[in-house]
Amino acid sequence: MILSDKRILEEIEQGHIIIEPFNREYLGTNSYDVHLGKYLATYRNRVLDAKVHNEIDGFEIPKDGFVLQPNTLYLGVTMEYTETHRHVPFLEGKSSTGRLGIDIHATAGKGDVGFCNTWTLEISCAQPVRIYPGMPIGQLIYFVVEGEIETLYNSKANAKYNNPTTRPVESMMWKNKW
Repeated sequence: MILSDKRILEEIEQGHIIIEPFNREYLGTNSYDVHLGKYLATYRNRVLDAKVHNEIDGFEIPKDGFVLQPNTLYLGVTMEYTETHRHVPFLEGKSSTGRLGIDIHATAGKGDVGFCNTWTLEISCAQPVRIYPGMPIGQLIYFVVEGEIETLYNSKANAKYNNPTTRPVESMMWKNKW
């Protein structure tokens, strides 16, 4: 089940969901709109290797915008810091974003219960498109969890994305044991 607007507000009031900054204006019927932070990053190498640390180069999006190019993976970040202590958060693109040909995640749209951070976005586009810091970029949807949680994400020893940041974070696949 997806939380309704009233239920999201109740969970915020109880401290089970934290969104900073929070603005009631961005609360939809069953979602909360998030915005593009001011930082983007691209990988230094065009060919990425899943077994090594692929480094990124970050930059600030100019106030007059930045033109995304097709065939390039950009890492972005949400302006909003979120915490979700009892629900599964999903980040999806807004329909207006999609209609500009912008995808905001390749496969990582689901967060874990206990995720406490900004969201790194895996941005790609169908054609060149100018983006701006602070523009609406996606929406968070919260699902009810069935059963008790044994280990929250923010308390896992092997959680790779626990360090709070306002900048995009590169893949940590290389830290996996396989």
